[in-house]
Amino acid sequence: MKLPVYLDNNATTAVDQRVLETMLPFFYENFGNAASHSHSYGWTAEKAVENARAEVAGLIGAEPDEIVWTSGATESDNLALKGVMERYREKGNHLITCVTEHKAILDTCKYLELKGIEVTYLPVDSGGMIDLRQLREAITEQTVLISLMAANNEIGVLHPIAETGAIAREHGVFFHCDATQAVGKIPIDVKTMKIDLLSMSGHKMYGPKGIGVLYVSARQRRVRPTAIIHGGGHEHGMRSGTLNVPGIVGLGKACEICREVMPEEKQRLKKLADKLYHGITDRLDHITLNGHPDSRLGHVLNLGFAYVEGEALMMDMRNDVAVSSGSACTSATLGPSHVLQAMGVSDESAHGSLRFSLGRFNTEEEIDYTVECVVKAVHRLRQMSPLFEDVESGEEFKI
Repeated sequence: MKLPVYLDNNATTAVDQRVLETMLPFFYENFGNAASHSHSYGWTAEKAVENARAEVAGLIGAEPDEIVWTSGATESDNLALKGVMERYREKGNHLITCVTEHKAILDTCKYLELKGIEVTYLPVDSGGMIDLRQLREAITEQTVLISLMAANNEIGVLHPIAETGAIAREHGVFFHCDATQAVGKIPIDVKTMKIDLLSMSGHKMYGPKGIGVLYVSARQRRVRPTAIIHGGGHEHGMRSGTLNVPGIVGLGKACEICREVMPEEKQRLKKLADKLYHGITDRLDHITLNGHPDSRLGHVLNLGFAYVEGEALMMDMRNDVAVSSGSACTSATLGPSHVLQAMGVSDESAHGSLRFSLGRFNTEEEIDYTVECVVKAVHRLRQMSPLFEDVESGEEFKI
């Protein structure tokens, strides 16, 4: 068993060996530019790109020509929000999103506000869920776009995407979904869910880093975001730049594998996550599961450890278990998670929370080892806590 045990798959996943093997020839043999149409090197690269486009489309129920290659979900989010709000400015200047979105959405919204766009940030309840009634009430004649993530990166909570898509379609509003944590883990169908734009990233689903996708509907309802990167008119004019052929090929293979293994993998990881949860909670008191207990990704656990600092717990286990205290994109900040705060979790409890996100290569042996490490570390740290000493002696403290 390799140490530390890796349980931070929501931050990034290892590249599947099958994906790597598929990519390698496109670094040194089939190294052509997919936009070079005058020789076989370019033709080979272009064919590989189109094959990968079909694999991605097949995973999310799209058509191949609705797939736009990007550098990752952050770029996809930026293109979706900035591109749609600029293109349809004459229709309105109002965008609706949620307070628990990824920073790629929230920071883009803050930028758009500086440009005169009005943004409504929907609140969430204690389980991290939006209220569809509040969503309906937030829509105005000026609303152009709703952006809501499929699965939260910190707590794994699943939003009502199909219902949101139906509401958006009913009101003639475009619907963008950041599905970075959901694609390849749970079934996503852009047509039945009435999703107009969808963001995803290769490195969250056992593909390489530096490659992502924005699905842009051209069938049920045509959407045409304004480009934010110019030069060459690639990808139907929506995203210029030389295509990352090895990365694209890798993402295509990753999608192909996910289609094959998703049902079994989803079930296996849920069992492992349940084993981890019960292994910890059966031996430790004062543990909280952050987020909705049922509407959630089965492989993600965000646990609050009362009377323990999450950062201290991570450091104590750093040689044994690799986990995180929230989003990898904001891990350098010392403030509490904006997701947990939005759910009404106190700063103290938020600081005592850790995210365990399981993946394809985790084993039962690793979960058993993790349980032992967590239990020992929490016991150790609580013995050093004067607050916990008072609780054990019968004093009442609310955290």
